[in-house]
Amino acid sequence: MSNPYRALPSVDRILQHPAVAPLRGRYANGRLTEQARAVLERARAGLANSSRSPADLAELAQAVIAGIAAVDRPPLRPVINATGVVLHTNLGRAPLSDATRAAMDAAGRSFSNLEYDLAAGRRGSRFDHLSPLIQAVTGAEAGLAVNNNASALLLSLAALATGREVVVSRGQAVEIGGGFRIPDIVRQSGASLVEVGTTNRTRIDDYRGTQGAALLRIHASNFKIIGFTEQPSLSEMRTVADEEGALLLDDLGSGCLLDTRRYGLSPEPTVQDSLADGADLAFFSGDKLLGGPQAGLIVGRAELVAKIGSHPLARAVRPDKTTIAGLAATLRHYLLGEAETQIPVWRMIAVPLDALDQRATVWRDAIGSGTVIEGRSMIGGGSLPGESLPTRALALTPSDGANRLADRLRASEPAVVARVEHDSLRLDPRTVDPSEDEAVIGALQRALSL
Repeated sequence: MSNPYRALPSVDRILQHPAVAPLRGRYANGRLTEQARAVLERARAGLANSSRSPADLAELAQAVIAGIAAVDRPPLRPVINATGVVLHTNLGRAPLSDATRAAMDAAGRSFSNLEYDLAAGRRGSRFDHLSPLIQAVTGAEAGLAVNNNASALLLSLAALATGREVVVSRGQAVEIGGGFRIPDIVRQSGASLVEVGTTNRTRIDDYRGTQGAALLRIHASNFKIIGFTEQPSLSEMRTVADEEGALLLDDLGSGCLLDTRRYGLSPEPTVQDSLADGADLAFFSGDKLLGGPQAGLIVGRAELVAKIGSHPLARAVRPDKTTIAGLAATLRHYLLGEAETQIPVWRMIAVPLDALDQRATVWRDAIGSGTVIEGRSMIGGGSLPGESLPTRALALTPSDGANRLADRLRASEPAVVARVEHDSLRLDPRTVDPSEDEAVIGALQRALSL
């Protein structure tokens, strides 16, 4: 019996194959050789575990090309979000404005005055760049940016409450996503968590006599408790904080700066409201309703912000130069009164229903199938829990099933992610930028033809 392993080509023969040879000068450090060896090893293992014939030279060459391409491909792929979830955590939350992207690109392309005072000719602080903008937009005495909102809370408690108690309503000792929980973050800061009240009802008197370093309110960003409930207002908590000699801290989560009632949504606490109602410090995200890059912002009393910024942990959670540039550009949109027209999140929230109906109809007519139906768009991203906006969506019920069509759309370039509901595939134009309409139509046409 002949030895099937002898039919396998050598590494050199694979590298000399006409399809592989042009790549030899492109990949350094023997990556192509390593890939060829890995392909041969898999081929040998396949022969050992089955009776199939050995792969020929052309097949092995293509396997090397596919393997090297998989490593070479950027890990983050562009995705068109047709789910109707405005702040889709799994799809990267807030898309950025043109000005924000341009600012981040410029900051990454060249040297900058990140930690250099150009006027004085000496070292400066990266934390100084955003504070004037944060003050102007929120009305806070001072502001500080770190790499996310959990870091903002962790750093602030480490700087202000280590070794002391932080008082939280039991109904607010929540999990914020990814398995991370408020009690764990408080403990990691060196503070001790004291829960008061019950899951559904906490009264203002529950906070009295606790002798904590701070009273902490956690906004219910990603869940809602309804029915027999009670939570004191922030202004009531301010009164008790003054009585107890404690700080009043407010974790707002999504970081809203606009009145959501203008768009038919329930009121979301704004940063400005938090400070006006007496919070010493407020914390919020940069990449949710603010509409910027991932970050956490700390705003409030200047002496507290300064103390937080000088804490050793601040270096571990500081933002990079591109984040600072992107946040600055995003905050300017609010300062100029153009957030609704320039920041994609707010454009999606504010888009008129008739415009969505028109676009969904164009999609349907272009592919020659489907039905335009009424639906609801979710805000998502741990913002405005349970809140939705009326929308129009394109519903498709292919003969081979909605899930298979969804699979084919995700495999397209760029990938299109929709949602399956009631055995139909639904694509919501609210979360699709109008510049992506042609790509959606093309992806649908290809997927339906398979």
